[in-house]
Amino acid sequence: MAKLIDIESIASYFQSLDDPRHRKNRKHLLVDIIIICVAAVVSGCDGPTAIHRWSVCQKEWLARHLPLPNGIPSRDCIRRVLLAIRPEAFQRCFAAWTIQISATRTDESTEPGERLIAIDGKTCRGSHDDSRFLGALHLVSAWASEEGLALGQVATDKKSNEITAIPLLLEQISLEGAIVTIDAMGCQKAIVERIVDRGGDAVIAVKNNQPKLFEAIGSYFEEHLSRDIEDLQYRIFESRESGHGRTDDRSYFATEVPKDFGPSKDWPCVKAIGYSIRHVAYDDGRESTEVRYFISTRNLSGKRFAEAVRGHWGIESMHWVLDVTFREDDHRTRERVMGNNLSWLRRFAVGLLKRHPAKDSIRGKMLSSGYNPDFLAEVLGIQSN
Repeated sequence: MAKLIDIESIASYFQSLDDPRHRKNRKHLLVDIIIICVAAVVSGCDGPTAIHRWSVCQKEWLARHLPLPNGIPSRDCIRRVLLAIRPEAFQRCFAAWTIQISATRTDESTEPGERLIAIDGKTCRGSHDDSRFLGALHLVSAWASEEGLALGQVATDKKSNEITAIPLLLEQISLEGAIVTIDAMGCQKAIVERIVDRGGDAVIAVKNNQPKLFEAIGSYFEEHLSRDIEDLQYRIFESRESGHGRTDDRSYFATEVPKDFGPSKDWPCVKAIGYSIRHVAYDDGRESTEVRYFISTRNLSGKRFAEAVRGHWGIESMHWVLDVTFREDDHRTRERVMGNNLSWLRRFAVGLLKRHPAKDSIRGKMLSSGYNPDFLAEVLGIQSN
């Protein structure tokens, strides 16, 4: 777990954030409101009313850590702040906190400075507003797969807008030395080039939205696999996992782009292509096979290629936690800015809860945070007074 710090250190991360309120309405410190929101969301609160209710119950504990010159902020005060803070500026303030948390990573198998960043979208299904002809809020977010930390997010109105949202998200986060993984929606030349330009590498799934690329990769691997890949210079990683009534066998192949690979002229940044096959044998006799294709801007080792492909599942797991533990799809927040800010706080909360060493589920840790202020202080990484 991270070394405990005083709450003033966390407050310092938000000092650069412009206070959006009129000077006459600054009864409560902006930093106090933000820290209350973070702590309350970690404890399971879903909006301004719940945040205010929780802060009233935890008034004594909060008063030991925060100035609170005029007591606990009202529900309307919390709501106005969440409505007024610009999401991109809000998220930037968490960068230093994320760096402090990341400094404690102990995974020696990962090369120093090289992190896996998964990018994917999620729809907040309860956020639609038929009266204003607004569909549900869709968020494209970046997730540090191995560290379990949210890095940033961009809001869109439709899932189809992910292609335009991804470049905006890439501008918000550091890509130097990172491997960025995206599903087939992000398999776009401009996105690949932008990742490389910003010092990162990409491993991106390929499907029929890029038919020529998909067909070329599929034909290449099928041809060589039919000859047991005897003449193919490749890197491989294999794994087997058993449990939950099934056995999963996975194989990952990566090879440099062949000299006669047709799509190369259109995809100059792509240096390798990959192939993964998953065979599942169920205890009741059923079987299934899944094949997937990938492009990569670096010819990774078989193990690292497999980690990138499997690591992308981490953001899907985070989305599942948001729906099941935080019940994000049930939230009826229709104001776009507040919905964006609350969704960001939930994603950041998932990372904090995942990193706490207690042997409990994320929901269990969330409940413990709400019941026990000392446990909450450990999750936040602050010294409990």
